[in-house]
Amino acid sequence: MSIQKYLQLSPSVREALAAQQPVVALESTIIAHGMPYPQNLETALRMENAVRESGAIPATIAILGGKIRVGLDAADLEYLAKTGHQIPKASRRDLPFLLSQGANGATTVASTMIGADLAGIQIFATGGIGGVHRGAAQSMDISADLQELARTSVAVVCAGAKSILDIGLTLEYLETQGVPVLGYQTNEFPAFYTRNSGFGVDYRVDTPEILAEMLEAKWVTGLQGGVVIANPIPEQVAADGLAIEHATTLALQEADEQGIRGKAITPFLLARIAALTGGKSLGANIELALNNARLAAQLAVCYSRRVQGH
Repeated sequence: MSIQKYLQLSPSVREALAAQQPVVALESTIIAHGMPYPQNLETALRMENAVRESGAIPATIAILGGKIRVGLDAADLEYLAKTGHQIPKASRRDLPFLLSQGANGATTVASTMIGADLAGIQIFATGGIGGVHRGAAQSMDISADLQELARTSVAVVCAGAKSILDIGLTLEYLETQGVPVLGYQTNEFPAFYTRNSGFGVDYRVDTPEILAEMLEAKWVTGLQGGVVIANPIPEQVAADGLAIEHATTLALQEADEQGIRGKAITPFLLARIAALTGGKSLGANIELALNNARLAAQLAVCYSRRVQGH
């Protein structure tokens, strides 16, 4: 049985891949669960435009009608944005059920990596990766994103790990799994809304060309798995670290009191932090996502040239 039963590429993505043009994968959880309407739709469209303006083809990924759809049209994006939390978050464990039942799902970092890999796309831009949650020693709450990074050969451009996480343990987990963590023009791992976390990266890389060289060296030598490319939020739109940490602490306390766990925890925390910061965190979230889309497209252009031998 062919993978085509469950995988559908848009015409623009199919043509770009056939011509070895640069393509950037984008996730759909950021649309359905990461932001309120209409900011989520506006951000999705702006991210796709940012990719195009930087020389690559955008490929937003979602599960629609039991298919992994790679490349969505405006109507698809609007449906995801308006339906929001009614669409389940879909990670690796959810894919078999959703695909077999003809259902819909908003792809997380993990499942977007899977869709991108199946389509032959190796560069992916998102907001922030999941990781080890605070209190994981008791809850064992560790995002499937980290294991996906260990097994699936897709480079993930992100603004680090979400500040709601235990960033130190997240980096330890990635090290154990052999996932390189690169800082783009930074020696410090960013913390999503802010440029600083107090933790270092494995290597600093200052140009998209060097990033592309590193990806080629990793994958040509058979070192399977992903790469985290940590791209700090632009300084002029970064949030105040102390204010974010205060809001995060309050939001975590509320989540604990309300018994919110599992895949519901991250959307809840992001929404509460946005409310507690008067919307400032939402503005930061949008800007960092656009910043990542631009870098991912620049990287995809450089990597495409290397693959073609130019």
